[in-house]
Amino acid sequence: MVRLHGTCDERFGEVRDALAESLAKDDVGASVAVYVHGRPVVDLWGGYADADRTVAWDRDTITNVWSTTKTMIALCALILADRGELDLDAPLVRYWPEFGAADVRVRHVLSHTAGLPVWDTPITLGDLCEAPKVTAPLAAQTPRWTPGEVGCYHALTQGFLLGEVVRRITGRSIGAFFAAEVAGPLGADFRIGLPDDHHHRVAPSLAPPGGMTVPPPTELFDAAPNPEFVPEDTNTAAWRRAEIPSGAGYGNARSVAAVQSVLSAGGTAGGVRLLSRAGCERALEEQYHGLDYGLGVSMRYGLGYGISGRNCFWGGMGGSLVFNDFDAGLTVAYAMNQMLDAIVGDGRGMTMVAAAYGGLG
Repeated sequence: MVRLHGTCDERFGEVRDALAESLAKDDVGASVAVYVHGRPVVDLWGGYADADRTVAWDRDTITNVWSTTKTMIALCALILADRGELDLDAPLVRYWPEFGAADVRVRHVLSHTAGLPVWDTPITLGDLCEAPKVTAPLAAQTPRWTPGEVGCYHALTQGFLLGEVVRRITGRSIGAFFAAEVAGPLGADFRIGLPDDHHHRVAPSLAPPGGMTVPPPTELFDAAPNPEFVPEDTNTAAWRRAEIPSGAGYGNARSVAAVQSVLSAGGTAGGVRLLSRAGCERALEEQYHGLDYGLGVSMRYGLGYGISGRNCFWGGMGGSLVFNDFDAGLTVAYAMNQMLDAIVGDGRGMTMVAAAYGGLG
């Protein structure tokens, strides 16, 4: 029997069972959290932080949640928009004068329709750790398609585009803004740019047993990964301390849910108000519905999130996930170290979401 740790409201026993089953099957170490109307009802973890299964996954173990980090930077944008400091319909050039494509708007970046899904010039893994080396090429790049018309997942570029806009508005990097204005007030253990004194808590990313594959070419998009890397390449101090806002946020299910439950709770979580209710609703404003030519699947994009009905969500490469149900006031988050190879999620996270709905009944 897999041993779990943490707390679980008795109504949500199905979530406990789902995590235990996943740890017995696919996971090495993992955590799951459920918030209802901004309050935690499940906070569970178990397994191991290392591939050799010698170091237990602890309460304060954190890991790279990959593109689930995008929900954190999306929240930063929604907060600035709610404050009147960021116009989501404005062209990037309003805030970033050196940006050359005058028809790319902030909402295009949030909805993966900016036409800048990859760099046209070669980028190295080291370049990603130094923002100016990757933002300058993006500012000079011509969009591949008319902005707003084609959905094509901006796997890495989205974070640097949005991050530069946030920096120009606030004078702070997006990681610093997130720390001061979001994670700090909420007391959430999530960071974009991880200080060295927290590296000992990290459960390294464990590559899929069969290695990572890339989505097959589509009618409009066929580009080699740029830069090329495998998950093991990112288990370094340089990657952890760098601010890579599309895919290098460090936390666990508890911290992800603590932050994202702000949306499902109408702008307030843990007694802290970060958004108006109307500001939360903006996440659900549909910007694109159709084939994502990067992922090769049909997507509905809101402002910073995938959307379905009154739900918004996103996940990370290899399996992490956060899911918000506005009507139920529900947020579910799942984070793990063992990646599985799937283009858009691998089912583990959605199994936790389905189990959480059982507790609402």
